[in-house]
Amino acid sequence: MSDRFEKLWEPIKIGDVEIKNRVAMAPMGLVGLLDSEGCPGQRAAEYYLERARGGVGLIITGLFKVEMEIDYFEDAQFFRSHYATARFAELAEAVHAWGAKIFVQLTAGFGRVIPPRRMKKQPVSASAVPYYWDPNILCREITTEEVEKIVHCFGEAAAVLAGAGIDGVELHGHEGYLLDQFTTAVWNKRTDKYGGDLAGRLRFPLEALDEIRNRAGSAMPVQYRFGLKHYMKGLNAGALPGEEYAEAGRDIEEGLEMAEALETAGFDALHVDAGCYDSWYWPHPPGYMAEACMVDMAEKVKKKVRVPVIAVGKLDRPEIAENVLKDGKADMIAIGRGLLSDPCWALKARQGESERIRPCIGCSDGCLGRIFTGRPHSCAVNPASGRERAYALSKIGAPKRVLIAGGGVAGLEAARAAAVRGQKVILCEKTGALGGNLIPAAVPPFKKDLARLLNWYESEVRNLGVEIRLEHPVTPEVVEEERADVVIVATGARPIIPSIPGADKKIVATAAEVLRGRKRTGEQVIVTGGGLVGCETAIWLARQGKSVVLVEMLDELMKSAPPTPHVNKLMIWDMLAFEKVEVITGARLVEIHDEGVRCLNGSSQEINLSADSVVLSLGLSPDRRLYRELAGNTPNLYLVGDAREARNVMGAVWDAYEVIRGI
Repeated sequence: MSDRFEKLWEPIKIGDVEIKNRVAMAPMGLVGLLDSEGCPGQRAAEYYLERARGGVGLIITGLFKVEMEIDYFEDAQFFRSHYATARFAELAEAVHAWGAKIFVQLTAGFGRVIPPRRMKKQPVSASAVPYYWDPNILCREITTEEVEKIVHCFGEAAAVLAGAGIDGVELHGHEGYLLDQFTTAVWNKRTDKYGGDLAGRLRFPLEALDEIRNRAGSAMPVQYRFGLKHYMKGLNAGALPGEEYAEAGRDIEEGLEMAEALETAGFDALHVDAGCYDSWYWPHPPGYMAEACMVDMAEKVKKKVRVPVIAVGKLDRPEIAENVLKDGKADMIAIGRGLLSDPCWALKARQGESERIRPCIGCSDGCLGRIFTGRPHSCAVNPASGRERAYALSKIGAPKRVLIAGGGVAGLEAARAAAVRGQKVILCEKTGALGGNLIPAAVPPFKKDLARLLNWYESEVRNLGVEIRLEHPVTPEVVEEERADVVIVATGARPIIPSIPGADKKIVATAAEVLRGRKRTGEQVIVTGGGLVGCETAIWLARQGKSVVLVEMLDELMKSAPPTPHVNKLMIWDMLAFEKVEVITGARLVEIHDEGVRCLNGSSQEINLSADSVVLSLGLSPDRRLYRELAGNTPNLYLVGDAREARNVMGAVWDAYEVIRGI
């Protein structure tokens, strides 16, 4: 047992509930994990149990809606007393067996931010404000009587949970959801008792607290999650870290006043973050955000209140989490996506194996990205997240000899998963280093989480006994010599070079060549291709002081497959603007010359741009040459990752995992 992180393992009390350590699982959406009644069935139970077994002290569930008629949400989670009691009771009993406590997050609803695919009626809000996803639509103002009904529903839901043995509840008052819309002046223009000054705007959650106390009793702890500051320049306009702007939402001064009011009202703990949908990259920080990006919010609140304060936001390195507690900036830390990527985070940290924690890469592809396309939420680097029982890697009875061609992310995941199953694995990489396209992708400082992932893979495959052969290309002769039972082709993809005049000129380089330092750019750079890689490369170059123009053939950046999740897109768009990257969309590259490029727009009008360097980021083409050579002659041959279809880290990892778990 390691003594490196002493503060993390100290017990703590929230209300009268003692929690064994100071590591909480932050609430995250449960789309696809609930049963037909909107309650936690077997899939959700296994999801939470995996984290309880992994050592967390407190699980805070994803949100559960207390009613579904006023803020209508198709297939919403809601409470039916007898059935819900049974399902939550089973969940509580199982979690308690592992020494963890469980709080259920309760929400009033979504209001102006309800996802378009779920919206079947006019959206509602505290006032008639623009709908987030389409500002041309105005929300309907909820009536006074409807607010009172929702307050009553909070009490009913809490009573069901108390009867089921759930340890506490958290009110979902952050991120610009319905409670937050009521407590914030930019959305609340009401003239009844639920509007006006801060006291009036706080009446809704405070009445909900009183109703919970009346129905569930005073023994059940109730905590409140809210953003101390919204980082809003205006509706649908967020502010980046370090950006100078006038706050349009809640500012820190009002946030601190709110914290004191919440404590005075009787909340047992405060869970503090920042941001809202209009600045969504704050409450759901992508990899571009700094570690511990919202700890300063918790620290400010902790100086004002005596109840426990929970910090959240990219705290998934134990060293960072420990220092937050040691420095007195918070009483507890909450980890969200870091517990999707590695459910055993707490256990590994406590056993002195923090280097074995699989890092979250902040891509949002497996979690938020899947939720907003109607798929069950999971994790890009941990395909078993959310389907723990069905996707567990089982040991194989008779080990097979597995030969893997390619040491990129797909090859590394295939090697890791096969070794976990007990297979005898040989991993061959034609270059002198593992990583493939992860190597250039991890170069920008704001992509350091990818570097952490690569380091983790290298360490894991070596510790698992995988035989690694660098500078060892696989050929049909190698396959025949090795007499492998299974051959995995993970040869990756190559940059697409357009068939246009000048594509071979000296001023031209691919994004990978520039990122790896194999070619240098001048001071005036044109990046062609506005997918995610092109956008990130443009930002990286602009931060070096270069003048950058980003040219995209489609009418919008990051529009082509694979899709970039909305939260990451928002931050990329704002970063491009902040770094003064000129963006030209709807322009097709037709020629490269010594002084720049010639493009045609949708009306076939010429656009001439001057540059010292042209960086190509036009996508990747699968490298299937080895696969074609082996196909028909090699039994148990599989094609995975970018070699099958050029996508992203999630596509590569999920391909490899799916194939390995089935052989």
